[in-house]
Amino acid sequence: MASTSLNVQPSFHARSNSLPSRQHPITSQIDENVNRLRSSQSASTSSSMGDKLNCLQDLYEYVDMFLQLPLTQQAFAHEQQRKLVDELLDGSLVLLDVCGTAKDALLQTKEYTQELQSIFRRRRGIEGLGNEVRKYLTSMKAARKAICKALNNLKHMANKLSTSSFSRDVESGAAISSLKQVEAVTISVLESLLSFISRPGTELKSSRWSVVSKLMHQKRVLCEEVEEKANEIANAEAALHSLIKSGNMKNVENVQNKLQISEMCIQYLEEGLESLFRQLIKARVTVLNFLNC
Repeated sequence: MASTSLNVQPSFHARSNSLPSRQHPITSQIDENVNRLRSSQSASTSSSMGDKLNCLQDLYEYVDMFLQLPLTQQAFAHEQQRKLVDELLDGSLVLLDVCGTAKDALLQTKEYTQELQSIFRRRRGIEGLGNEVRKYLTSMKAARKAICKALNNLKHMANKLSTSSFSRDVESGAAISSLKQVEAVTISVLESLLSFISRPGTELKSSRWSVVSKLMHQKRVLCEEVEEKANEIANAEAALHSLIKSGNMKNVENVQNKLQISEMCIQYLEEGLESLFRQLIKARVTVLNFLNC
């Protein structure tokens, strides 16, 4: 599945009848993290994707502090902002659902990866290996269908967010605006994560061979660097496709190595995603508590 960047930047319509007040330091930190995430490049490795998740986690730590500010609580108390607060709550449900989809996909992939490694260690014949590998590849296809649905939900949410408009005559509007910006960049990061997880290994394999063909007269180390920068999950899947196609048991050790790297990559992303999931729940509960006071 090709990655399609959402680049969500809501075009909020604003007007002001008074001089702007000094921005709160926490708001400045939120803006700084939002801008950093917006300017970050597409994730091509688990490390770069992990950096995005870590930055997003830092952002939500500031969001947690921001939600405790009197000006934020006052924003939720304004009746004219209630519809926008409800939209934030609805959006948080979508984000949590998408996180759940990503977590399920990573867990399923990790379980099949571990199972394949166990089977490879027992060194069954290539025919038996082929059947297990096909199960893995089938599971990846099923995960991509769920991810595709989640990506569509994010796209729909991004479209609604880009058309949001409200008055910023009072500080309450500025507070809601900051939270909308956080929501927008969260959509973008989750889109990047889902696209990273679901990138087909066959696509990577084709791309890599294209690069290798152009560098065939250069040093081998350059080719190895291209492979090292590849998506680790897709890299393992490409190796499995190659094993099935060739039927050559000599490739098993190479496949095992890629599966091990893929498992470590998945574990790393799982930890970052789980932390983000908890932060999203915490923010949602905080807002609900304000509304119920």
